[in-house]
Amino acid sequence: MTVPVPTRAARWRRRAIEALILIIVIVGIRVWQQRDVVSGAAPSLAGTLLDGTAYKLSPQRPVLVHFWATWCPVCSAEQGSIQSIAQGDYEVVTVAMQSGSPADVARHMAEQRLDFPVLNDADGRISAAWGVHAVPASFIVDRDGQIRFVEIGYTTEIGLRLRLWLAGW
Repeated sequence: MTVPVPTRAARWRRRAIEALILIIVIVGIRVWQQRDVVSGAAPSLAGTLLDGTAYKLSPQRPVLVHFWATWCPVCSAEQGSIQSIAQGDYEVVTVAMQSGSPADVARHMAEQRLDFPVLNDADGRISAAWGVHAVPASFIVDRDGQIRFVEIGYTTEIGLRLRLWLAGW
């Protein structure tokens, strides 16, 4: 008994179906992750940064509000991009979601040689107000205080910079 060899068209059809299923799964996951994420006017964001300075979100230019956690491996992969953007021309404030005490987060920052503004969200109240269930989560807030872009999961530095630039128009 011989096994029929699929035609070239059949192989392409199968690959197209597999790609479509993958896209549907990815879109479904993103929709689920963003189910409660706020849109429109940015919620209040105020508190004391790890360095002791007071912070209040009142954008004069586009701001990257980035939620992350010390225990999140994807967040660790993205930290270099956030560090680079924070040292550039854009305002960046990050929120350490349920990552322990301020001392725990400061120790993590020192170990990773990171130096960007951090609000500690030990109890998850800030994250809940913004509808964040998964990290990393990045919000681009324009100068009018409106959330222009939301990304859940890993985002490239160029992708974040492009969104910040677009929010400045």
